[in-house]
Amino acid sequence: MKHTILICGYGPGISHAVAQRFGKAGHSVALIARNAQRLTSAVEEFAAEGIQAWAFPANLNDIEEMKLIVTEVRSALGPIGILHWNAFLDIEGNLLSTLPSDLSKSFEIRVTSYIAAVQACLPDLKAHKGSVLTTSGIMALSDPKIDIFATGYAALAISVAAQHKATRILTHTLAPYDIHVGEVIVNGFVNRTPGGVGKNNTIEPADIAEQFWKLYTTRQTHSIIFGATIPISETVAHE
Repeated sequence: MKHTILICGYGPGISHAVAQRFGKAGHSVALIARNAQRLTSAVEEFAAEGIQAWAFPANLNDIEEMKLIVTEVRSALGPIGILHWNAFLDIEGNLLSTLPSDLSKSFEIRVTSYIAAVQACLPDLKAHKGSVLTTSGIMALSDPKIDIFATGYAALAISVAAQHKATRILTHTLAPYDIHVGEVIVNGFVNRTPGGVGKNNTIEPADIAEQFWKLYTTRQTHSIIFGATIPISETVAHE
């Protein structure tokens, strides 16, 4: 039996491609995002492709609301065997112009809600030796070239770095339960997303989704860097 994949933070880029990849492999797909109309359109599009997907509109910053939605997903679709965390707050600006409240919101969605979602799905993940997959970005890593690039994306950089650390800790925390944790660190702007508009050498979402599929099916590697937009030193640590 192929268990449900719960995709938190559905959008037109990476998460859409992940839903397609896992849906075509026979997994039921549960989509969570704030935009109910976007979710409805996605479900219709997936249905036309023969993919079973369901929409669950919710504010992922609201922990209690998210817990209720996880319960609804479990009741409607059965055990949640895969959690894909793709939620983030798209904020540009440097540390002198970014509002402190935006820094807090960015951290909350990248870390606090992320961990809360893992906790909410934990009974299913334990029972079925499931997987936690998370979308990360190159600004999570420490390297002079990355830090220079990140000056214009302060909230994103700080929150994704915290998420990356949380994911590495989760890898060890969940290992005794045979729950696999997999992270794709995207090094570049993604095609079909607002951030990719007008950018050269964008990365195709389907290619990123394929990396998630490999992480999920092999259950060997925990973190990979995909893309080469920012040249980074060979000393940057990753698995």
